[in-house]
Amino acid sequence: MAQEPAAELETQAQLEVERAREEIERAKNEIERKLELRIKSRNDNVVMNIGDDSTLPAGEYADAVVAILGSATSAGEVGEVVMAIGGDASATGPVGDAVVAIFGNVHVDAEVGQDVVAVFGNVRLGPNAVVNGELVSIGGTIERDPTSVVLGPQQQIAFGQRLGNLEWLKPWFNCCLLYGRPLAFQADISWAWWLVAGFLGFYVLLALMFDQSLQRCVETLEQRPAQSVAAAVLAVVLSPVLIIVLLITVIGIAIAPFFVIALMGASLFGKAAVLAALGRRITRFTGVGAFGHIAVATLLGGLIVMLLYTVPVFGFIISNLIGALGLGVVAYTVLLALRSNQASPAPAVANVSSAPEAAASAATMTSGAAIDGNSTVPPASAPPSMNPTNAELNALPRAGFWIRMGALALDVLLIAIVVNMLDPLDDFFVLALAGYGALMWKLRGTTVGGIIFNLRVVRTDGRDIEWETAIVRALGCLLSVIPLGLGFIWMVFDSNRQTWHDKIAGTVVVRVPRNQPLV
Repeated sequence: MAQEPAAELETQAQLEVERAREEIERAKNEIERKLELRIKSRNDNVVMNIGDDSTLPAGEYADAVVAILGSATSAGEVGEVVMAIGGDASATGPVGDAVVAIFGNVHVDAEVGQDVVAVFGNVRLGPNAVVNGELVSIGGTIERDPTSVVLGPQQQIAFGQRLGNLEWLKPWFNCCLLYGRPLAFQADISWAWWLVAGFLGFYVLLALMFDQSLQRCVETLEQRPAQSVAAAVLAVVLSPVLIIVLLITVIGIAIAPFFVIALMGASLFGKAAVLAALGRRITRFTGVGAFGHIAVATLLGGLIVMLLYTVPVFGFIISNLIGALGLGVVAYTVLLALRSNQASPAPAVANVSSAPEAAASAATMTSGAAIDGNSTVPPASAPPSMNPTNAELNALPRAGFWIRMGALALDVLLIAIVVNMLDPLDDFFVLALAGYGALMWKLRGTTVGGIIFNLRVVRTDGRDIEWETAIVRALGCLLSVIPLGLGFIWMVFDSNRQTWHDKIAGTVVVRVPRNQPLV
């Protein structure tokens, strides 16, 4: 009887050994299968396509499955990553590292060694999904099966209800950005066409409002193309250097924002000039009349450029070249205008300065006449007042762009220091600067920066500056800053050196000789 339990135990042990041998054999076969898959794919272990889908069938192995302008799908085993740019990424087989989709959705129904990420897309996890890292969706949603497992943190970054998951941006990314062009003939990117059309309308508006200034820029480009291109190259190369130099200096920190705004405004105005120069190749055959207006040339040039924007690669090149060339044209036109102003005489100043000489000559003639006995000698007149009248100030030479920007920079720095001492958050900096300007213009006719540079604000009608004029001019400065500083740049092209706020308030800024008081 004792032999029966021993036999049963022996039989049971043999069964366990057989079962263990089967498990070992199964594991061995699985390892051999995986090694065989890796050996077979060692010369082609990355599945990658550009402009097409990338697919890894079940039972096969690859180090990575990548698709650009297409979807990446893996039902086999992936050692590293499944990635799709401009398409969807799907993994129903194990992935060693991550599953990523940029401008596309992610579907996972297997184990992933690290993270699952969707940028401007949605994430969906199936019942067999196991994510050992983070689960991230930027600009999309996350949908999980109740049986799915996420061991790391889960993050969903949305952009608000109006932007949604940026599905509207994906067609532009797929059809335009990845082809190197701003526009394409696709119905689902009509917003891009409206955006470009809006900028074209802005350029046409500039041509209507500032036709003479735009005409000067166009003439500079047409008459001096080589110099304009050279100025464009210098502007593109030196602008970042100048910005860095301004940022590392104390005074330059206050000037840097205005410099950047001026660059952006000059670039926009320059683009309008380049479009007008291109459109004039057509309108010059139509003769004079409304169709020959520079605004029409700007519109035609813009339509031509919009068509060029649809050409792959060439579209982005054209866009960048127009921006750089426009900046160079405006910079070179400003330089020519400054040279012309320095070379031209100031007849009004000559008349004022010659007034004492004329008075002295008249006095001599009168004295001579009295000696001859033909007339009596009048009493000597009183010497002229040291304080100039408004009419005399109005006859002085107008202040140029750079000297006014230097005075403005000093005023901005002064107010920034004061405001920072009173309120480190600078909540009322703009209000303080406007109030400071209005107060100084009313009481002194200039600011601290104007005193240092010998500048004076006077009315064009010869009257004194009143509170209404000072306040209107201060508020008008905001209007000059809002369109990227174009209101300040306007003085370069204006014959009377007036900015927009000067024209609104009816004022000009003059340079007072150093031997003459400012007040």
